[in-house]
Amino acid sequence: MTQKPASTTFERPLSPHLQVYKPQLTTMLSITHRATGAALAVGTLFLVGWLWSAAYDIRCFEALSGFFNKTLGQLMLFGWSFAFYFHLCNGIRHLFWDIGKGFELPAVYRSGYIVLVSTCLLTGLTWMAVFAMGGTQ
Repeated sequence: MTQKPASTTFERPLSPHLQVYKPQLTTMLSITHRATGAALAVGTLFLVGWLWSAAYDIRCFEALSGFFNKTLGQLMLFGWSFAFYFHLCNGIRHLFWDIGKGFELPAVYRSGYIVLVSTCLLTGLTWMAVFAMGGTQ
Protein backbone atom coordinates (compact mmCIF):
# COMPACT_ATOMS: atom_id res chain seq x y z
CA MET A 1 0.00 0.00 0.00
CA THR A 2 1.41 3.36 -1.03
CA GLN A 3 0.72 6.64 0.64
CA LYS A 4 -0.13 9.78 -1.28
CA PRO A 5 2.63 12.35 -1.33
CA ALA A 6 2.08 15.38 0.91
CA SER A 7 1.95 17.70 -2.11
CA THR A 8 -1.42 16.33 -3.21
CA THR A 9 -3.24 17.21 -0.01
CA PHE A 10 -5.61 20.08 -0.61
CA GLU A 11 -5.40 22.70 2.09
CA ARG A 12 -6.77 25.52 -0.01
CA PRO A 13 -9.64 25.81 -2.49
CA LEU A 14 -9.03 24.47 -5.96
CA SER A 15 -10.80 27.44 -7.51
CA PRO A 16 -10.32 30.53 -5.36
CA HIS A 17 -13.12 33.02 -5.63
CA LEU A 18 -14.38 36.11 -3.81
CA GLN A 19 -13.41 34.82 -0.38
CA VAL A 20 -9.73 34.74 -1.41
CA TYR A 21 -9.22 37.82 -3.58
CA LYS A 22 -9.30 41.39 -2.33
CA PRO A 23 -12.03 43.39 -4.13
CA GLN A 24 -10.64 45.83 -6.67
CA LEU A 25 -12.21 48.61 -8.69
CA THR A 26 -12.50 46.38 -11.74
CA THR A 27 -14.20 43.65 -9.71
CA MET A 28 -16.71 46.02 -8.17
CA LEU A 29 -17.51 47.68 -11.51
CA SER A 30 -18.13 44.29 -13.10
CA ILE A 31 -20.45 43.18 -10.31
CA THR A 32 -22.25 46.53 -10.34
CA HIS A 33 -22.67 46.37 -14.11
CA ARG A 34 -24.47 43.05 -13.76
CA ALA A 35 -26.59 44.28 -10.84
CA THR A 36 -27.62 47.45 -12.66
CA GLY A 37 -28.59 45.35 -15.68
CA ALA A 38 -30.96 43.37 -13.48
CA ALA A 39 -32.28 46.56 -11.85
CA LEU A 40 -32.94 48.05 -15.27
CA ALA A 41 -34.95 44.99 -16.25
CA VAL A 42 -37.17 45.37 -13.18
CA GLY A 43 -37.41 49.14 -13.64
CA THR A 44 -38.43 48.66 -17.26
CA LEU A 45 -41.38 46.53 -16.11
CA PHE A 46 -42.55 49.48 -14.00
CA LEU A 47 -42.05 51.84 -16.94
CA VAL A 48 -44.05 49.60 -19.29
CA GLY A 49 -46.80 49.28 -16.68
CA TRP A 50 -46.93 53.05 -16.24
CA LEU A 51 -47.05 53.64 -20.02
CA TRP A 52 -49.72 50.97 -20.47
CA SER A 53 -51.84 52.49 -17.72
CA ALA A 54 -51.49 55.96 -19.29
CA ALA A 55 -53.02 54.59 -22.48
CA TYR A 56 -55.65 52.21 -21.12
CA ASP A 57 -56.57 52.71 -17.44
CA ILE A 58 -56.68 56.16 -15.87
CA ARG A 59 -57.23 54.83 -12.32
CA CYS A 60 -54.17 52.59 -12.55
CA PHE A 61 -52.18 55.48 -14.04
CA GLU A 62 -53.16 57.79 -11.18
CA ALA A 63 -52.26 55.12 -8.62
CA LEU A 64 -48.83 54.52 -10.19
CA SER A 65 -48.17 58.24 -10.54
CA GLY A 66 -49.14 58.73 -6.91
CA PHE A 67 -46.79 55.94 -5.86
CA PHE A 68 -43.89 57.47 -7.79
CA ASN A 69 -44.52 60.83 -6.08
CA LYS A 70 -44.07 59.24 -2.63
CA THR A 71 -40.69 58.71 -0.95
CA LEU A 72 -40.33 55.02 -1.83
CA GLY A 73 -41.29 55.70 -5.44
CA GLN A 74 -38.81 58.57 -5.63
CA LEU A 75 -36.04 56.36 -4.24
CA MET A 76 -36.88 53.71 -6.81
CA LEU A 77 -36.79 56.27 -9.63
CA PHE A 78 -33.49 57.66 -8.34
CA GLY A 79 -32.01 54.15 -8.16
CA TRP A 80 -33.32 53.33 -11.62
CA SER A 81 -31.81 56.49 -13.10
CA PHE A 82 -28.49 55.77 -11.36
CA ALA A 83 -28.57 52.20 -12.72
CA PHE A 84 -29.39 53.52 -16.19
CA TYR A 85 -26.51 55.99 -16.27
CA PHE A 86 -24.03 53.54 -14.75
CA HIS A 87 -24.97 50.82 -17.22
CA LEU A 88 -24.78 53.31 -20.09
CA CYS A 89 -21.36 54.72 -19.12
CA ASN A 90 -19.89 51.31 -18.35
CA GLY A 91 -21.35 49.96 -21.60
CA ILE A 92 -19.53 52.71 -23.52
CA ARG A 93 -16.37 51.69 -21.68
CA HIS A 94 -16.93 48.11 -22.85
CA LEU A 95 -17.44 49.28 -26.43
CA PHE A 96 -13.95 50.80 -26.32
CA TRP A 97 -12.63 47.50 -25.04
CA ASP A 98 -14.42 45.70 -27.89
CA ILE A 99 -12.37 47.70 -30.40
CA GLY A 100 -9.17 46.98 -28.47
CA LYS A 101 -8.71 50.35 -26.72
CA GLY A 102 -7.93 50.95 -23.04
CA PHE A 103 -6.62 47.56 -21.91
CA GLU A 104 -3.53 48.92 -20.17
CA LEU A 105 -3.95 48.83 -16.39
CA PRO A 106 -3.73 52.61 -15.86
CA ALA A 107 -6.31 53.13 -18.62
CA VAL A 108 -8.61 50.51 -17.09
CA TYR A 109 -8.58 52.29 -13.73
CA ARG A 110 -8.88 55.74 -15.32
CA SER A 111 -11.91 54.67 -17.37
CA GLY A 112 -13.41 53.06 -14.27
CA TYR A 113 -13.18 56.30 -12.33
CA ILE A 114 -14.56 58.19 -15.34
CA VAL A 115 -17.57 55.83 -15.31
CA LEU A 116 -18.20 56.51 -11.61
CA VAL A 117 -17.85 60.29 -11.92
CA SER A 118 -19.96 60.40 -15.09
CA THR A 119 -22.67 58.31 -13.48
CA CYS A 120 -22.87 60.60 -10.46
CA LEU A 121 -22.85 63.76 -12.59
CA LEU A 122 -25.52 62.54 -15.01
CA THR A 123 -27.75 61.28 -12.20
CA GLY A 124 -27.31 64.51 -10.26
CA LEU A 125 -28.01 66.69 -13.31
CA THR A 126 -31.10 64.67 -14.16
CA TRP A 127 -32.53 65.02 -10.66
CA MET A 128 -31.64 68.71 -10.50
CA ALA A 129 -33.66 69.14 -13.70
CA VAL A 130 -36.54 67.12 -12.25
CA PHE A 131 -36.65 69.32 -9.13
CA ALA A 132 -36.20 72.52 -11.15
CA MET A 133 -39.25 71.65 -13.30
CA GLY A 134 -41.29 70.81 -10.21
CA GLY A 135 -41.46 67.14 -11.13
CA THR A 136 -41.86 65.93 -7.53
CA GLN A 137 -44.71 67.19 -5.42
